[in-house]
Amino acid sequence: MPSVMSRIVVPAYLRITRANRNYVSAEAAREHVRRLGAAPLPYAPPKRLRGVVVSKSEDGGWPVYTLTPESGPSRGGLVYAHGGGWVGEIAPQHWHLAARLAAQLRLTVTVPIYPLIPFGTAAQVIPRFAEIVTDSHARYGPTFLAGDSAGGQIALSTALHLRDTAGTTVPRTVLISPALDLTLENPLITDLLPRDPWLGREGGLVFGEMWSGDLPMKDPIVSPLFGDFTGLGPLTVFTGTEDILNPDAHLLLGKARAAGVDIDFHEGQGLVHVYPLTPSREGQQARRHIVEALRADLSRAGG
Repeated sequence: MPSVMSRIVVPAYLRITRANRNYVSAEAAREHVRRLGAAPLPYAPPKRLRGVVVSKSEDGGWPVYTLTPESGPSRGGLVYAHGGGWVGEIAPQHWHLAARLAAQLRLTVTVPIYPLIPFGTAAQVIPRFAEIVTDSHARYGPTFLAGDSAGGQIALSTALHLRDTAGTTVPRTVLISPALDLTLENPLITDLLPRDPWLGREGGLVFGEMWSGDLPMKDPIVSPLFGDFTGLGPLTVFTGTEDILNPDAHLLLGKARAAGVDIDFHEGQGLVHVYPLTPSREGQQARRHIVEALRADLSRAGG
């Protein structure tokens, strides 16, 4: 049974704060994009991130942060794509997870501050993420990808793009409640809508359509569920059953297994969207598992 924090406190907080208010209607979603486009939110990391040294650079107009472990030389790299529906800016919980991975695994973690809608689209962002991963590999060694929600879409689409354009296999891609099919056409989503306190279909479709830009919604650069998974590196996936993205995570599981991809799949019964980022027992366990999975990969690689 989920902990009290996951079963009661987190869902109650999300409902009280109306976390889904920008997702429940197309009108609300468009107003949210307009408001944030006119007054973007800050993105700088918290002043104190434990165990890392933070540096910032500008890369083709993008602010890019690098978190370097204080404890010793880097053993490899990781590029993190934050969530937020392609419209919300990076949040403290993203920064703290990135810092934990850098400090505990001695990885150099790169956090690109990518352009959000209405200024950015998948066609602009995914190739740039691929370049950043390639650069990280050249500088720091084997480089992982990770992302949550919208960032999960970016991470998986980037892994597909790297395989197709550079013949590169990402050693592991960590997906936390990833957005996989931006059409949200899976019929099982309808049953989950009343139970999900965070996301909604109507607003989600607006964000997805804007993010797709001129590309078809089912292009793998936009909706990675429609890609060919043959030759992808290992995946670690977290999904909660109270999340409208959960049915597509099961489709991902089936496609990955059919393609012979090593997939480490974790489904949290009764848990909400991006539960590994929540201050709950289940969130703590998920974060520990991410560290352990990546540590095992580094050990196998001799890092």
